[in-house]
Amino acid sequence: MERSLISKKYQTITPTAMGGSGDIASSMPNLVNFSLGDPDVTTPEKIIDLAFADAKKGHTHYTSFYGDEELIDEIVRFQKEEYGLNISRENVFITTSACHGMWLALEGLLDEGDEVIIPDPYFTPYPSQVELCGGVPVFLPTYEEEEFQISLERLEERITEKTKAIIVNTPNNPTGACLSKERLEAIGALAKKHNFIVISDDIYTSFSYEEEFFPLNTLEDSFSHTVTLRSFSKNYAMTGWRLGYIIADASFIKVVKEINENNVFTAPSISQRAGIYAIRYRKEFQPELIETYKKRTFYAYERIKRLKNASMLEPKGTFYLFVNIKETGLSSEEVADRLVKEAQVLTIPGDAFGKCGEGYIRLAVTVDEKAIDEAFDRIEKMDIFGGKK
Repeated sequence: MERSLISKKYQTITPTAMGGSGDIASSMPNLVNFSLGDPDVTTPEKIIDLAFADAKKGHTHYTSFYGDEELIDEIVRFQKEEYGLNISRENVFITTSACHGMWLALEGLLDEGDEVIIPDPYFTPYPSQVELCGGVPVFLPTYEEEEFQISLERLEERITEKTKAIIVNTPNNPTGACLSKERLEAIGALAKKHNFIVISDDIYTSFSYEEEFFPLNTLEDSFSHTVTLRSFSKNYAMTGWRLGYIIADASFIKVVKEINENNVFTAPSISQRAGIYAIRYRKEFQPELIETYKKRTFYAYERIKRLKNASMLEPKGTFYLFVNIKETGLSSEEVADRLVKEAQVLTIPGDAFGKCGEGYIRLAVTVDEKAIDEAFDRIEKMDIFGGKK
């Protein structure tokens, strides 16, 4: 097809480092893959069995346009039990993943030229998602020496009359940073003061290691200025089921429903049935799941501490390690390239997550301790890391 026939907004779109990692992984049989946030833990068997039993009973059709009503009821109960948040069915919409939820949220919020503030480093798709919905990304730098916290002063400097939203992701991918309750309250206050929306990308809520996670939309006067995205992928080991949901004001949920009727119509019914059982029986399997991820994360962190020319903050959340490699004297892409070629260890260069990510690499600790040891045994032999400290 002639390039001129392709939509102009897609003519310049380029693959992300995460998107390209799959090709590398398939070409190296001895590779230790730290690239994608898809842990090797399979969805708990009970969830699978109950979901497929429901499929055999006939749950293979469209659900309500808002989502399976039984799943929505489970979500309403979950929000009350876990966070003390009182919402109704009208505040919930089921999505085909949180990434889909982000697109729906941005599509429903943005007019052409509206600005969306994105803390940097950021989850790689954010800028393109904003641009494809007609918005303009405005980057807000965060720094390791400030524990990658959002600076309220720098945030307020970036607020203009065109500001429509800020994307807040805590615990954070890629840095693992967790925003304090006080910081979230202050961000919520700025949203109310300047009348913009906080898109709260709450994906790693079960993986806050120092303090218990609390959602922004539960804080005083924040609900009306918050669109919350949730996912089943990480908290329930359900990446392949592609299931998430949005919590927001009922008037916005209606807008999202109308948009989605022109997109995927409804999320897969069998995935929604799995979501019911994931929430309903979470206390049976989640503690072990969380402990597994946490143990692996800190195990890899201890191996990183033994390397020369590599350092990082102690993990606060998620299963991502954002490793400072500036002392190697090489760029993020150069280090990531050498890790693949010399050690067959696949990571994501930090510049894939924004300008503030340069000088770092991201490791997704999605493999067991044996594979972690194999990876770091190889890394320790590389001259840029100088062996062991």
